[in-house]
Amino acid sequence: MTAHPQISDPFTDAPVVAREKLEEIFEDIRGHAVYDHEIHGCLNCGICTATCPSAHYYDYSPREIVQLLWTENLEGIYDAMQEKIWACAQCYTCAARCPFENSPGGLVMIMREVAIKHGMESAKEVLRPFSRVLLKVISTGNQLAPNMITKEAFPDWGPNVSRIDAPLNILRKAIPMPTMHTLDTAWEVNLKTSVELYTIWEATGVLDQLETVDENLFDVVSDVMEEKREEWEEWLEDNEDDEDDD
Repeated sequence: MTAHPQISDPFTDAPVVAREKLEEIFEDIRGHAVYDHEIHGCLNCGICTATCPSAHYYDYSPREIVQLLWTENLEGIYDAMQEKIWACAQCYTCAARCPFENSPGGLVMIMREVAIKHGMESAKEVLRPFSRVLLKVISTGNQLAPNMITKEAFPDWGPNVSRIDAPLNILRKAIPMPTMHTLDTAWEVNLKTSVELYTIWEATGVLDQLETVDENLFDVVSDVMEEKREEWEEWLEDNEDDEDDD
């Protein structure tokens, strides 16, 4: 990634990002595959913010996100990517209410991806506590098993969380893969699947993004991946020899 020179604001001494860098960030957002699907215009009506749960508790407004992008306010977009975009709960209530069928939540997801791509400190700070989650997702393909969803494990779901107890057994049985039913088996991934997972993360650029936000976790994942690949290659060679003997 090309480094861009920074100057400081003479009044606040805060770093000011070079115009070229701001344009590069915006082009990455606008060039995202689903960007045009998520934004169509804005009446500035504020319905999205009025119905947004996060807006009631944080300095966050879905309307502001759409306006910044629609008006191509490069400085405002960069500023929002430092903190505000991380307040979105990704509930997509905003998308369900917008008369223009915008999806501020979808736009925030794009901005988060770009923040990770550019190695922004905000992305590093947000993702740092989730290193174990990232490791599990990358190494097993999932983080949660149905038997982990209990009212004791998720007390912040509120008093109505007890309602999930009744249908849980039915929901668990509805999952087609038996290995997903419990935590003990959900994290047991066979060698071939492990290699395929790593190959997917590598080919889609997930590992490259991981390196920009958590180098230590990237190193751990890379080491595990190489070991798995070596084991898989050895298994293939052994079985190939067995077939030749037959």
